[in-house]
Formats: sequence, C-alpha cells, structure tokens
Amino acid sequence: MKKIAIFSLFSLLGFSQNNPNPGYWQQHVDYKMEVDMNVKNFQYKGKQELVYTNNSSDTLYRVFYHLYPNAFQPGSAMDARLTSISDPDKRMVKTFKQADKEIYESRISQLKPDEIGYLKISNLKQDGTTAETKEEGTILEVKLTKPLLPHQKTTFTLDFDGQVPLQVRRSGRNSEEGIALSMTQWYPKMAEYDFEGWHADPYIGREFHGVWGNFDVKITIDKEYTIGGTGYLQNKNEIGHGYEDKGVTVKHPRKTKTLTWHFIAPNVHDFAWGADNEYIHDKITGPDNVELHFFYKNKKENLENWKKMQPKTAELLDFYNKTVGPYPYKQYSVVQGGDGGMEYAMCTLITGNRSYGSLVGVTAHEFAHSWFQHILASNESKHEWMDEGFTSFISDLAMEQVLPSKKKEGEDQNPFQSAYGNYRYLVKTGKEQPLSTHADRYDYNMAYGIAAYSKGEIFLAQLGYVIGTDNLMKTLKRYYYDYKFTHPTPNDIKRSAEKVSGAILDWYLVDWTQTTNTIDYAVKSVDEENGKAKVTLERIGRMPMPLDLLVVFEDGTQKTYYIPNTLMRWEKENPYSIERTVLKGWDWAFPTFSFEIPKSKSDIKAIVIDPSGLMADVNLDNNVYEKK
Repeated sequence: MKKIAIFSLFSLLGFSQNNPNPGYWQQHVDYKMEVDMNVKNFQYKGKQELVYTNNSSDTLYRVFYHLYPNAFQPGSAMDARLTSISDPDKRMVKTFKQADKEIYESRISQLKPDEIGYLKISNLKQDGTTAETKEEGTILEVKLTKPLLPHQKTTFTLDFDGQVPLQVRRSGRNSEEGIALSMTQWYPKMAEYDFEGWHADPYIGREFHGVWGNFDVKITIDKEYTIGGTGYLQNKNEIGHGYEDKGVTVKHPRKTKTLTWHFIAPNVHDFAWGADNEYIHDKITGPDNVELHFFYKNKKENLENWKKMQPKTAELLDFYNKTVGPYPYKQYSVVQGGDGGMEYAMCTLITGNRSYGSLVGVTAHEFAHSWFQHILASNESKHEWMDEGFTSFISDLAMEQVLPSKKKEGEDQNPFQSAYGNYRYLVKTGKEQPLSTHADRYDYNMAYGIAAYSKGEIFLAQLGYVIGTDNLMKTLKRYYYDYKFTHPTPNDIKRSAEKVSGAILDWYLVDWTQTTNTIDYAVKSVDEENGKAKVTLERIGRMPMPLDLLVVFEDGTQKTYYIPNTLMRWEKENPYSIERTVLKGWDWAFPTFSFEIPKSKSDIKAIVIDPSGLMADVNLDNNVYEKK
C-alpha cells in the first residue's frame, strides 16, 4: 500500500497535464513486469500485467501490441527495407564494390536462429479469459473477449519469451564497444490509440509513439551486471552497484548468482535499460536535486572524457530547465550502449568511445529529448520534425552555452548554420519530401535525416525571425506548460506561438511542413526616379515571408526596412538597434514589391535581404545589391 500511495502522489503532484484543446483525452497504461535475463544465451522470460484505461469516447473491440524485437529476423519488414532503399543505414548492411558501384547486403538477413531477435507471446488473457491473437511481423492484434467501453478499465496478462539480437539497432547485444545488453523496445508494448485511431505501425527502424503510464519492473540478472536506465531503483541498498546510500554497507540477503532489480517509473511512455558486467557507475547531484547517473565501460581511454562530461550534464539540465521548463523527474541516466544515441524515458543510451566534445554533444541532444518527446510526447512517427528538430534547436543553443564554439572575429555566429546548410543541400538534390511525410515513407535516409533534424530545427529558428526571438523563447515555455505530459500536434506549437505573439501563423505551418515550397526573394533592381532610389524586390519561391532589409549608405549610416507579410495581420518589433521604417504589407499574389528610399541611388552602398541569416532563403546570391 505504501508504494501505491507514493506512486499516486507522483502522479498527482509532479505530472499533472492540462492540455488546453477542448475535449482532449489520452489513454493510460499501468505495467507490471517481472523478467529473468540469461546473460549466457541472451534470452529472457517475463510476465506482464497491464491495466489499460480507455479514456476515449469510443468502444474498443481490439488492441495492438508492438513486438519490436521481431524486426531482427531474416525476411522482416526491417530486413526488406534495408535492401529496397538506395542509401541504407550503414550500421545494418555489409557493403561491397561491384563495377565501381556499392552493393548492400542486409546484416539481418545473415542472422542465425540464436542471433535473431524475437518476442513470443503466450497465455494472453483479458480479465482472466483467454483472448484470440494474431501476429503479423512486429504487431500483435488482440481480439477482446469483451468490448472495452468508454472510460472503463481492463487488465491484460501475458507471458513472453525474448531473445536479444546480435545486430544492434538501438537495442541489441555485444555492441562494437563491448556493451553486453542494450535493452530498448524490448517488451510487449501497447500501441497508442488517440483521436486519430490506432497507431499500430510496423517497425522498420524509425520512430515511436507510446501510451502514457506507470511502470513497475523487476529484472533478475547475473549479480555481476550493473543496470542503468528508466525509473527509480526501489531496493538500492540491497542491490549496491553504486546506487546505495552513502555510508551503507550492502549485504545481499542470500548467497545467489543473481540479483533482482526493482524499478518504478511514474508517468512515462517507455522503459529502457542497459546492462554490463564492467560498467563504472558514477552519480552526481544536479539542479533541483536531480540525481544524474553515468554508466560506462571501464576503459582508460574513455575515463577522462566521461568524468569531464558529468558536470556539463548538470549545466545542460540547468539550461533546459530555464529555457523550456523544469525537468519533472528526480533522476536521469546516461548509459553507454546502443549504436549511436537514442532517447528514452529518464535515460539515454549512447555510444561512448568519443571525443570529449562529441560526448557532450550527443548527451546534450539526447537529454534535450527529455523535453521534446518524453515530456512533450508528439507522435514522432508522423511528426518526426517536432521531436528531432526541436531537440536539435534547443541542444544547439545549449552547446553554445556549455561548450562555446571558438569562432574567429567576423565568422558567422548563427548556432543553427549547419542546419540551414543541410536544408539548402537537400533542396538542391531535388529529393526533398514534405515534413508531413510519415517517417517510414521517405525515399532516402538522407532526405529523412535532413528533414527531421535540420528542417525541423529551422522551423523554430526561422520562427524566431518571423515573430522575434523573444517571442520564440516565450513560445517554447508556453508550449511546455500547455502541453506537458500529453501528445501535442503541429497545430499546438503553432497556436502557442500565435497566443504569445498575436500573429496569424497558419500559412507558416502549412508551407513549411506540408509542402516543399521554398523561400527565394531577390533584389530585382535599384533605379533612380526623381532623385530617389526605387527598389524592386521579387518573390521567386512559393513560400511567403515578412522581410527585413538592411540598407547601407555611402556615408556609413544604416537603416532597416520591414515589409510585413499580409497573411500574418501583424508586425514584428524592430530586432535591430538601427532606425527602421515599416512599409505597407506585401500580399502573396503580387510577385514584385517596390518602395522608395529618400536618397539617390548613388548614395546607396548595399541592400541586404535578411541580415540575420535566419530566413531559409534557398538562393543567397540574389539577396544582396552592391554598388558597382
């Protein structure tokens, strides 16, 4: 009873959600799992009890579980995708040269029976009655023994047998860095049902969407192994391994070859862990008494970087707390594992054989996902740019704070410059697809990566250009407080920005995320008329924007002009400490726009469209007029 009371207290005090959308609802799950892991053959057995609450107004006749490990089998959808896409994930293929052409062979296709991943379900019951199931790849369909009515609960119980795959893709065993177990997406996971219906997407290696809930997980494993991951360890003084209270001598209750680790994770939508018998476990206290845990391989070439990175993680936490909103949990773990960097509830798994800067950088990015995905839980399968892009934006800002880049005087200080360069490259390739494309439907991994990370990052950086940087940063905080612990949509970030600024921004969301329309403005001509300079601008791209122009005169003085976008019905405050003239608005229907400067053409040295560089104009060559 005591643990249940504590659990409820967390839910009531720390994790309240109040999505402002009328009629908003979200489903809820309570997981209890007991798992036995065999570290010799990498197989595990488990029991799961799941209490599912239907908060919708719909009657449900079936539910779906994700069985992610089944993707790691020859002939799976993930295996097929590796051979059908022209630029497969290099971590998952073998590459051969044939007549100066690269040929790819899926590593999954070569896995032997004791090397594949699998998750086998048995004895599935709904409220004690055996339910009919149908498995297809990584999805298990369950026909309910009795319909689940609106605002009612039901309990599912099942047994599962799993095998950790040799091929590491986020999850897996015996990684290249020697990490024994990267246990992500490892359990039967209820699919999300929301206002759009079921999201029972097969797993081909992309993104996820999960149900908010509480986890009570017991993991029994070889006593030499240390576990780091999601949740709060309940029996730390029994387990030891660096978790125990200061000054406590750990005495295992009996002579045994295994230990049972008991974790509780309140109000999360995933549960992940890593385990190894050579982990070093460090912990420090960060802002608001959040425990920061670090689990990494005991190799001398890594020790210095991992030690130096730890106080930087505390600085990152402080930055994100102040910039977005307070981290609501009391622990976060950085765990060496996986095959790169991947975010999970209250933890991340990252590769650890990195330079110091890279180690801080990947931690900054994955930690930022705690806000943009694990507090603001957008459907990253459909709106991957909200998760990856927003995380890239805030982590780039954070890195400038905790590890300022050493730039020479005069060099571009835009912390998002790399994202803009990537986006312009993608446009030139002709392979861009709209950001509204489902993550699994991109023709190229390259196009997906640039779209999700870079174009998604520019959505926010450029929004700062549109409504002003101060309004942008206020928008992030408004977005956090309005939508934390819910599943926000693209319209929600737009509405947050509109409420903060007063601007109308539907045009921005539509053009930037639902089309491949580009921004391209040009200084078409500068002429002399009646002793005054007449400037004519041209809109070449389809996407409209408000325009900031800088005019530099021969006498060294400067002046800015602002041309509102009439679709916004709003004017931005002057972002520069230079005199500004606000001109009439430019309606999208007109391809050109002309205005006068009350000086002669000969007095003008240069005219620059968007001196900030935050507008993602695809052709910068025509943005500048210079006196010849």
